Amino acid sequence: MTPPTQDASAEGWRPAALNQGWTYSDRTGQREQGQMVSALLADRHRHSSIEDWKQRIQRGELRLNGALLACDQPLPAAAELHWSRPPWVEPAIPDSWHVIHDDGDVLVIHKPSGLPVMPGGGFLEHTLERLLVQRCLDACEEQVPKPVHRLGRFTSGLQVCARRGETRARLSRAFRPDGGSCKLYQAWAHRVNDLDPGVTLRVDTDVIERPHPLLGWVWGPEPPAAVTVRRRLQAHSEVSLLERTSEGDRLQVAITTGRPHQIRIHLAQLGSPLLGDPLYLQNQQINEQATPGDGGYRLHAWRLSLDGLSLCCEPGASFG
Repeated sequence: MTPPTQDASAEGWRPAALNQGWTYSDRTGQREQGQMVSALLADRHRHSSIEDWKQRIQRGELRLNGALLACDQPLPAAAELHWSRPPWVEPAIPDSWHVIHDDGDVLVIHKPSGLPVMPGGGFLEHTLERLLVQRCLDACEEQVPKPVHRLGRFTSGLQVCARRGETRARLSRAFRPDGGSCKLYQAWAHRVNDLDPGVTLRVDTDVIERPHPLLGWVWGPEPPAAVTVRRRLQAHSEVSLLERTSEGDRLQVAITTGRPHQIRIHLAQLGSPLLGDPLYLQNQQINEQATPGDGGYRLHAWRLSLDGLSLCCEPGASFG
């Protein structure tokens, strides 16, 4: 059930490449006054330790209120911090897709698994958003399609974009729980107990923001033991069985809310996480060494009814 390994040098793939770097910004106020710069940044950005931030300061990568920061120091009452991150290598990505619908404004594509939609998680140039910009520049097109929503990097299927800002705003409203849209996914998961053909299982548990040692906080299922919870979001999914095999269940999942990693979290809440999911584990546990952007699972945005459109995108052969 493991997806085939892709050759990053093959046609349809963009190889790993060095980008141009990026400048990140942080603002602080009265509450942070007196805190050391390195300590504040390490607390806000758990991917790096206090020592990492001290080394960046020594290399001349940080500015405080516009001035180069020569050494670690306490923060003033109000501060604007800028970290000029040097160029880094972005991983290889699939950079080709099939167009499902294009009326000159709304563009819907079959996004391949492995392609990030927007910058984040170590991706800056290797994203669908940037690829769309580049293709429009190459074709001398004035209006660039921009994503209306965001599928996870390793979720394939129907990704909606629009060229006009008012269209993106309208479709974004339609994606809300009261917007009238219907979203169906296919997912391969561990066997779901008490789920038989013809039965629909409704899941209404909250999506929980839980502690995570690498990220500080991460969205996940209700924790099995008493842990600190920062936020809760109501979420609703309906699960039905499409196919049962010795390795797992192929499911249809309908969602009316679009919470972060909702399907992955709800299936983990049921005790049936996605096969190969590196983050969400059995017994509502979370892998402390994994992040939401890690792949290995199969989840596909299959069918969508949105703003008068009815779209279908069958998963590829590697999904079955």
